[in-house]
Amino acid sequence: MTTPEIKRRNYGRGHGYTINGEKVPGVTTVIGNGLPKPALMGWAAKTIAEYVADRLDQADGHVIADQLVADLGELAHTKGKPWPDKLSRTKVAELLKGIHYEDRDQAAKRGTEVHALAERLARGEEIEVPEPLTGHVDAYLQFLADWQPTDALLEVTVGSTTHRYSGTLDMIATLPGLGRCLLDIKTSRSGPFGEVALQLAGYRYAEFAVIDGETVPMPEVDWCGVIWIRADGYDLYPFEAGPAQFRTFLYCRQVGDFLADQDPRNDSGRAVKGAAITPDQALQEAS
Repeated sequence: MTTPEIKRRNYGRGHGYTINGEKVPGVTTVIGNGLPKPALMGWAAKTIAEYVADRLDQADGHVIADQLVADLGELAHTKGKPWPDKLSRTKVAELLKGIHYEDRDQAAKRGTEVHALAERLARGEEIEVPEPLTGHVDAYLQFLADWQPTDALLEVTVGSTTHRYSGTLDMIATLPGLGRCLLDIKTSRSGPFGEVALQLAGYRYAEFAVIDGETVPMPEVDWCGVIWIRADGYDLYPFEAGPAQFRTFLYCRQVGDFLADQDPRNDSGRAVKGAAITPDQALQEAS
């Protein structure tokens, strides 16, 4: 098998991948594009509703929204969007419909910071810990003390030339009693969801990994799991990430590709919806 050139490129707060110069989706993008997440609709509505409710007051039988308006004005300022002197229904709606993204971005930022600190700790580096993340770092240090992982490979970029995707796994390490383990770190408030099995499977069954700057066959692992890091401790969860989960991961890829083909902004030539027709056109086609 020819060794491919797999590259990860970081830009701003995001990143992208190429295999032999061709842009390919990341593992989490494949899952996000192809896996329905109905719970997110309820979460979004709940987040916005709580944001409004927490900023309303009542006096003399009237609802007072001064705090809500003030906080929305501050939010508009932080986004570089002018806040009108006169209350604008359009501006209020524009800001409120993005509130759940603010909550999501803060959680993602925390997760990114914890991942970066965890990687440095696993490498044996000394770090300066921001006060809000002290609990998370202490929890990860406890994981290292309890499990004493050895022969760790950290932040490894992997890729599949067969299925045209890439990604970056958190850790492969040897844990006592478990053998060679593929581990993902999660910091979400509610803990890891079942779909993480698809993420782990995507990493596990990639054909190649970039280790110390060299592209090599993907290392085999004996066990897959998630380290759930919280401010009050950690848990290590086993996850099934075998052929069945990998097959579902590939289904996500197919569904995501189909949806992308139907996007009117994507001129792929594979859209299934044609232009509206008239009876005369139908008769002409039939003749």
